[in-house]
Amino acid sequence: MKHLFLLIIGAFLVTGCAPNKAQEDAPKKPNLLVIMTDEHNFRTLGCYRDLMPDEEAYVWGEGLKVETPYIDFLAKEGVLFSKFYSVVPVCSPSRGSFVSGLYPQHTGVPRNDAPMRDDVITFAQVLKESGYETGYAGKWHLDGAGKPQWAPERKFGFTDNRYMFNRGHWKKLVDTPQGPDIGAKNSRGEPGYGLRGADEKSFVTDFLTDKTLQFIEKNKDSPFCYMVSYPDPHGPDKVRPPYDTLYKNLLFRAPKTFNKPDEGLPSWATKQENVDIDQSQYFGMVKCLDDNIGRLINALREKKLLENTIIIFTSDHGDLRAEHHRQNKGVPLEASVKVPFIVYAPALKQRGKTVNNAFNSVDFAPTILNLMGLKNGHKMEGANFSELILNPNQQSDWQNFTVVKSSNKSAKWIAAVTSKYKLVLSENDPPWLLDLETNPEETVNYIDERKEVVRDLANRLKAYAENHEEPFLLDSKMGDEMLKLSEY
Repeated sequence: MKHLFLLIIGAFLVTGCAPNKAQEDAPKKPNLLVIMTDEHNFRTLGCYRDLMPDEEAYVWGEGLKVETPYIDFLAKEGVLFSKFYSVVPVCSPSRGSFVSGLYPQHTGVPRNDAPMRDDVITFAQVLKESGYETGYAGKWHLDGAGKPQWAPERKFGFTDNRYMFNRGHWKKLVDTPQGPDIGAKNSRGEPGYGLRGADEKSFVTDFLTDKTLQFIEKNKDSPFCYMVSYPDPHGPDKVRPPYDTLYKNLLFRAPKTFNKPDEGLPSWATKQENVDIDQSQYFGMVKCLDDNIGRLINALREKKLLENTIIIFTSDHGDLRAEHHRQNKGVPLEASVKVPFIVYAPALKQRGKTVNNAFNSVDFAPTILNLMGLKNGHKMEGANFSELILNPNQQSDWQNFTVVKSSNKSAKWIAAVTSKYKLVLSENDPPWLLDLETNPEETVNYIDERKEVVRDLANRLKAYAENHEEPFLLDSKMGDEMLKLSEY
């Protein structure tokens, strides 16, 4: 079967041969730009709000929003996935699975701050071996506890990783004769999350965008792969002027689920204390991100590279932002575990389409490699949905099922997910079935009302556990519950 690459850009230019007219006219290999944000609530993006009724799109107040025209452009001219999930909604496990196509139990990263196994092969390694110039800037979080730890020695295929740092949500970065550094430090010289003096050159989002643009300029005549991993809009909620005041006069209200009843909640949906409903700085961080993504898009267009560059926009996990009286992530609720995922590709015949099938982080690496027509002889566990990107109208032909689970440092839970349902098994709670269409607030347990659905999802979860050696479901309380429900 011809590689999908042939469908996208035609035959490869054969290297090492004397050039001829056909070779000179042959399209180049497509470039790849992966843009990842950190802890990004999907409701802050216009292209995702457009898919929802107003009561779901504007949970912090009627009409309160961030305008995101550049990310929306990628969706309008690409394919948007409305049900893309973080396999584990915390940083390290999600990122490890995203770059490798392996589940966390096989990357060595089932929790935050764990170093990825040396033998893991990433999509960047495959591209590097295929002749691509590769690089990475921003947060990595896959080399253990080092913080910031610039340019980790283990590169995992990202050749130019000078501006990769392992951990931290720094706000101000600077160049020095010794290399990049944190621009905000305390009296003892220790790096911190201070913002003072950060501007359009030193603020983290702008700084990393500049480094991405420099890489593109340097490698514009070669096929390249670059991943820029912005540490925003993760907390602390701080952003440089003028973004810090753009939304300060908005009157934010508590989301509908903020005041849900306390009784009968599973441990993964209980309320937290001291939850702030002010989203003004978070909105500002998102706006700064969108403007910088605009800089990347415009630079690619000016260099006549845009129509030969695949752009991926996504995040490592979500952020509840006061929904369910909670902040941050780590639970199976939508705003925690669902992330934006948009594919802009040069030769898409169907643009502006939405795919509603459920996928997760593990599926990215095999998909992008197949989309780019590259043979991959390394083991990857994710689903290859590249043909669905090219033919988004054929969603009914595709399986609509994925798995999300907790970090192994937290109270363990695992969920079988489709575009409509979530079956959540927890070591501390009875099973829950969430119906995302009937009850998008995720406050009602339908476990006794949808027995056929429960049985189907439990059996799918059983097959996943057997195929992927899921430790949460092997000889465990949750595994026993799964087997019970498979005969419900």
